[in-house]
Amino acid sequence: MTSTTEPGTMPQDGWTIESVAAELLACEDERREREPFTDEWPELDLDTGYAIQDLNLQKRLDRGEKLVGVKLGLTSRAKQQRMGVHFPFVAWLTDAMILPIGDPVPQSKLIHPRIEPEIVFVMGDRLEGPGVTAAQAMAAVESVWGGAEVIDSRYRNFRFKAGDVSADNASSGAFVTGPVGLPPTDLDLALEAVLVEVDGEIVDSATGAAVQGHPGEALALAANDLARRGHAIEPGWIVLTGGMTDAVFAPPGSSVAMHFTNLGSVFINGGE
Repeated sequence: MTSTTEPGTMPQDGWTIESVAAELLACEDERREREPFTDEWPELDLDTGYAIQDLNLQKRLDRGEKLVGVKLGLTSRAKQQRMGVHFPFVAWLTDAMILPIGDPVPQSKLIHPRIEPEIVFVMGDRLEGPGVTAAQAMAAVESVWGGAEVIDSRYRNFRFKAGDVSADNASSGAFVTGPVGLPPTDLDLALEAVLVEVDGEIVDSATGAAVQGHPGEALALAANDLARRGHAIEPGWIVLTGGMTDAVFAPPGSSVAMHFTNLGSVFINGGE
C-alpha cells in the first residue's frame, strides 16, 4: 500500500512497510534527511525494520545492483554507546556500495558521511545458522582484510531507534577494502589493532576484541540472525564485521587513514 504525500511527511493512512521502504530509498536517492519513523510509528520494531530492509534489497536488485555480502552494525561498545542502541544489526551490501581504493568519499551521493575501521572477511564456504559458533564461522572464512565503511544515515543527526536503523540498512553508505588479505590462521584477530588518523592526527584506536570480543563472534551472529530471516552467508560474499571504533566525520577536504597492525593501511580522502 502506498500513499500520495509530500516527501518526508506521513501518509494519511499511516506508515507501512511499503511506504517506509519507498521513503528511505527516496531519501537516499535525493540526499534528503528526515526524522526517525518511530517518532510517528512507535510500533516499528527490529523485525519490521528487517522486513523493510529486505524489501529495499529486492528493489535494489530489481534496478540492477548485485548482492555481494552483508555488514554488521553497532558491534562495538563504542558505537552502541554513541548511538544509544545496545545490540548489533545485520544489513545488506551491494556492488553499488563498493568504493574503489583511491576514490574519495562520494559526497554527491551521501548526506553526512562518517568513516569507521572494519575487519573484513571474504567467505570461502557457505555459512548457515542457527547455532553457528565463532570457531565454525572462522573455518568458513577464506581471507581477512582491513577495511573502512563510509556510513551514512537517512535520519537527521543519526538519531534513530532499533526499528529505524534496521529499516535503513544499518546506515549503509559505501565501503572500501585495503591492499592486504591474509588467511585467518595467520592472524590473532582479537589482537589485530587499528589506529585511526584524521588530517594527520591519531584520534582513536582499537583492537579486534572491540567487535563482540572477536570478529568471528560477529560473523557467527550474522549467520544466526540471517537464518532467523531465512538467509545464509554465501561463498564469495564480503562481510564487514562492524566498526572497531566510533566513526569519524568525513567532510570535503578531509583525509582519513586506518592503519592496521598486519592488514595494511586504508586511505580515504573527503573529496570535494
